[in-house]
Amino acid sequence: MLTGLLKIFALTTLATTITGCFEDNAKQPVCSKDWYLLVEKQISTGDRQGHGPDLGSTEWRSTIEFKLGIRDQPEIPALDTEQWCSYINEHFITPTT
Repeated sequence: MLTGLLKIFALTTLATTITGCFEDNAKQPVCSKDWYLLVEKQISTGDRQGHGPDLGSTEWRSTIEFKLGIRDQPEIPALDTEQWCSYINEHFITPTT
């Protein structure tokens, strides 16, 4: 009986560990430095010479909108809100594994 319980515990622990390794950016906090880096990787705002707006700044966010062709659209949340990050994440960012 104890051996069977140990096997179940070991399998449950293994399954939990493996599941945690495959979380995508949907569970990653938006408007965080890691999220900004993910967005920058997918939608580059620089000029390939190290120049560009500061990551996460209003200028950076405006540049992201420009690159996506969505600037000045009324359904886009305000640049300085977490809702903006959530909107961009949901509609334009490809999850990573």
